[in-house]
Amino acid sequence: MPKVQLDEIQRRLIREIADLHDIPVGAYNFRANSKLAGRNTTANIDITSKEDKSGIDIRVKPGTKNESVHIPVVISDTGINETVYNDFYIGENADVLIVAGCGIDNCGSQNSEHDGVHRFFLEKGAHVRYVEKHYGSGDGTGQRILNPVTEAYLEEGASMEMEMEQIKGVDSTVRSTIAKVGKDAKLVVKERLMTHGNQTAISTYQIDLDEEGANGDVVSRSVARDNSYQKFDAKITGNAPCHGHTECDSIIMDNGRILAVPGLEANDIDAELFHEAAIGKIAGDQLIKLMTLGLSEAEAEEQIINGFLR
Repeated sequence: MPKVQLDEIQRRLIREIADLHDIPVGAYNFRANSKLAGRNTTANIDITSKEDKSGIDIRVKPGTKNESVHIPVVISDTGINETVYNDFYIGENADVLIVAGCGIDNCGSQNSEHDGVHRFFLEKGAHVRYVEKHYGSGDGTGQRILNPVTEAYLEEGASMEMEMEQIKGVDSTVRSTIAKVGKDAKLVVKERLMTHGNQTAISTYQIDLDEEGANGDVVSRSVARDNSYQKFDAKITGNAPCHGHTECDSIIMDNGRILAVPGLEANDIDAELFHEAAIGKIAGDQLIKLMTLGLSEAEAEEQIINGFLR
């Protein structure tokens, strides 16, 4: 397997999106500027390149426990535009951590874009914790664009926790998530998002609870600053006796704009579906309380935002 080959900018991006200060233990696939930068497999986790298009297949053997897969992508050249297709096959009763994400450092005049399409197939009783972080940096005039597509298919008794985070530097993103949840299976999504400047971010979710005992929970927390725009569009469909919940809690600042579109569709008399949505500014009494402790107004705002997005 090729050893990891990254320059200092790429290593900084890896630290930002995957909290990696060294090469991880376990399975990994590093991608840099549209090329393979390093790969490792284990006895229980295999990673192979697709033959018909750009991307990889990750196969986790049944019963695998306490193992991880890291698949970060970094772009440090301007003008790159790529779409990558990654499929994850999680065996029965396996329990794994998958860390993905993309970082773009664009110091040029052309746009750099990464579109990642991830499909998860969880067999009976499998569990996945999936962490995806997006980050942008660089002082060029070219945009940093990220459009992730996530699909999840959960068989009986499977469960998946998705942690989706984008806090800084991404100019434009359309985040699409589709899931089909089977009998007694559970999907939990936690989204954390902040936009600033003239950035735009659109998040769409379509969660289908298809069998008895299916459970879906989508919670988004976001902050829109400066002239940025956000749209949160989440729909949960109950096709059987099930439980679904969607929530959007947002802070609006400056000239930011936020549109929340929660949607519920019940096609079974025993489908229990709920939604919550709240958009508001930072409360004045919170600012005053922190400022009495010696913080400036800007410092107090940052403390409140950091706590809100935690």
